Amino acid sequence: MRNKFDEQLLELNNKLIEMGELIEHSISTAVEALLTQNIELAATVKADERESDKKERQIEALCFELLLRQQPVATDLRVISAALKMITDMERIADQAEDIAEIVKYLAATPPIKQPEDISKMAKATKKMLKESIDSFVKKDLELAKAVIEHDDVVDELFMTIRKDLINIVHEKPESGEQAFDLLMIAKYFERIGDHASNIAEWVIFMITGTHKRSVKTENA
Repeated sequence: MRNKFDEQLLELNNKLIEMGELIEHSISTAVEALLTQNIELAATVKADERESDKKERQIEALCFELLLRQQPVATDLRVISAALKMITDMERIADQAEDIAEIVKYLAATPPIKQPEDISKMAKATKKMLKESIDSFVKKDLELAKAVIEHDDVVDELFMTIRKDLINIVHEKPESGEQAFDLLMIAKYFERIGDHASNIAEWVIFMITGTHKRSVKTENA
């Protein structure tokens, strides 16, 4: 019985890794489409999002099978509970990558008012957070999960830099307001992706320690 359970836990880890890699690809594709103003490339992100939906359903089904058939207790129960919470945040990240790609379709029609180097940095930072949050789950690495949460400050700082730059551009060229708003929305989506990756890391911490950060906040409020 335990051998079967361990096999299914390994399958769960593998499926989470696969879903994470798919979402990382979506983020990379959306950013490349932005840099190259490639509408056709942006359109491919939707297919990735549909595939991530499918992965989410597969993981959810596996988790429920583990709950119903294996009747896990204590630590094993926290592993499955954390995985169910994680895939919700992962799917939201996939949705936001698609939202970014949709905005790129509009931006591709006009020359960029700002080179998106900082947006590229945000994408790189959020992909790192996503990958390491999933790695921390697979490896049960508490310190790595904590590092993911700390790295969210990098994403927040980049967002504030982009926001400030775009405000300055609009002050100088008011006619650029619409494109500035679109670029700000893209940056905001990346900020949210960072928040979701932090959420995943918080669930990993719960899995390992039995304590969730939000629960502590509530108790201390």
